[in-house]
Amino acid sequence: MAGESDWQHALLRELGQAAPSRPDLNRPGDAGQALDPARPPTTSAERQAPYAPAPRQDHNARLPGPVPQSVPTMDPRLAIALGGPRHGDSIPRRAGAGLRRLTAPAGQEAAEQTRLAQEVQQPVTTGRVIAVTAIRGGVGKSTVSALLGRTFNHYRHDPVLALDADAALGTLPVRMGAQAVRWTCADLAQILTPAMQLTDVTGYLVPVADGGWLLPAGQGRVGAPLDVRTYRTVTLALRRYFGVTVVDCESLPGEVARTAMDTAHVRVVVAPMTAEGVHGTRQVLDWLAQLPHSVLTTTVVVLSAASPDASLDVQVATAHLRRPGVAVIVLPYDRHLAQGGPIHTAQLSRSARDAALQLAAEVMGRAVTVR
Repeated sequence: MAGESDWQHALLRELGQAAPSRPDLNRPGDAGQALDPARPPTTSAERQAPYAPAPRQDHNARLPGPVPQSVPTMDPRLAIALGGPRHGDSIPRRAGAGLRRLTAPAGQEAAEQTRLAQEVQQPVTTGRVIAVTAIRGGVGKSTVSALLGRTFNHYRHDPVLALDADAALGTLPVRMGAQAVRWTCADLAQILTPAMQLTDVTGYLVPVADGGWLLPAGQGRVGAPLDVRTYRTVTLALRRYFGVTVVDCESLPGEVARTAMDTAHVRVVVAPMTAEGVHGTRQVLDWLAQLPHSVLTTTVVVLSAASPDASLDVQVATAHLRRPGVAVIVLPYDRHLAQGGPIHTAQLSRSARDAALQLAAEVMGRAVTVR
């Protein structure tokens, strides 16, 4: 196990600081700190300090064309209209959940959270790519990508990248809380070289407020979508710098989405909690089963509820989607997620945080088994 983590320590040594020690999940203090996504880890400052952009060369000199300018991810007027973030649960639901926790068997919930945290923290020998897609837009694909990116960054000690591989109007930068974007996938495809170090690469990325990095597909303008060649160039080059890369793909059957699904270590398919959404997602699973190399054992379906009044029978839907080897995770309705805009972990409902951790553990458990 120690040999597997040498790759992560080598990356951090480039920045002049060894990787911080993992929390001791057997000690109550460390376990509580590691398991509460709403609270930053005690080593938050230490974790973010080595990842601060410190370019060793002039970035502008690398780009053959004009240097891009920073562009806001959201019109300030819309940000005002969005208002303050709502909590994922109403006050009565929060009060009821608190009472249930008081009456639950002592230690049972903590033990399960500890187990899931250990799954998420598994070391990897090479960077793992997780592709997230759906049968159509607007079903929560970028939301799930952002939740995965934030969860991995909270629990893991190696660099985590959220990569937007959607068309130019993707919403991942907004969901990740980025105020502005500048360098895009197409820009990096022209710049990346094998000699670049992590500190060089991060100078082109957007640092996420609670840690981790973001690379947008575009600057929010209608234009040519990301092409397959650019996607392959960027993902193959960045895998050696980041322990986990979460890719927010375009919707199927887009060419980049099909390429990402075929080449990723793990595939996450987001299905809306509707009859037609479940039916279409089952067709995607049937297609994945027919690929030259079976990928169902590295596929996870997220059944996402966009309304508190969803009437679809969850058990029937889950059974319809559960092909051999496929895991199904239910992401319940959350008022904070439904509001749109940046995701604030502290505002998520307890059930949404638990689902995000369960999803991250399921994904990482499958990712580490892939060579």
